[in-house]
Amino acid sequence: MDIEDLNVFRVVAKHGNISKAAEELNFVQSSVTSKIQKLEAHFQTPLFHRHRYGVSLTAAGKTLLTYAENILHCFAEAEKAIIYSGTPKGPLAIGSMETTAAVRLPLPLYFFSMNYPDVDISLKTGPTDELVASVLAYEIDGAFVAGPVHHKELSQQAVFEEELVLVAQKKGAAVNDRPDLSRSSLLVFKQGCTYRKRLEEWLRSEKIMPHKIMEFGSLDAILGCVHAGLGITLLPKSVVDRFQDRYALACYEIPEQFAKVTTFFIQRKNAAATPAMQKFLETVKDGAAMRRAG
Repeated sequence: MDIEDLNVFRVVAKHGNISKAAEELNFVQSSVTSKIQKLEAHFQTPLFHRHRYGVSLTAAGKTLLTYAENILHCFAEAEKAIIYSGTPKGPLAIGSMETTAAVRLPLPLYFFSMNYPDVDISLKTGPTDELVASVLAYEIDGAFVAGPVHHKELSQQAVFEEELVLVAQKKGAAVNDRPDLSRSSLLVFKQGCTYRKRLEEWLRSEKIMPHKIMEFGSLDAILGCVHAGLGITLLPKSVVDRFQDRYALACYEIPEQFAKVTTFFIQRKNAAATPAMQKFLETVKDGAAMRRAG
């Protein structure tokens, strides 16, 4: 049994299908089957139930998966600590809310890529709840989320402060011409988005039932539909300011208790402090400091 065997086991468990796991791993199917059989012989018990739709974990398989994920993570952390211990290099997987990725990260990512070309950085966007789960599952190294986040396995540091505003189609110059919230559709990201939660909490506090809730997968889609008059949304003012030259948008203040939100960068507490991660966070913080000073 070796690290590769455990990784094959983890991928099969993820897909619940040996052929799909073989495709992801670029292995022949018989090789994947052989490695699973090798593990089952070692532990002297079946790790998967075989059925017509694929495979599913047995009780023993579920136990092994927990240990396998921890072992694979520790091995990856050892590689980072030893192989990438000097000059920033190697893989760096970052997660971010789409709004943060669109407004706060482009310049830091540009400068970081220019200064540290040996770092293979990737960016995954999604709502806060999804990003927290991805960090906990070791799928990404850290993420920018709306917080604070309370989890015993995560560390967090405040990075950006955002002011949330109600966003609607710009119809004229009247500042107080706020849309009728009870007759407006809410244009929002999927469940797990903090800004959506804030909007819904605010409306509940006002005893307002939204006309309709429409979910979108991208920031551009939401802003485009607000511009067209399809409905309203709640977003950081920094986002609206960035897109004012593309869309006709009006911003309205909301009650103070719902208007402020802090973006935190979260990591697992047991994550290795690699030079790549250290330099990335320094670049982001330097950019944030320059923005505040400007």
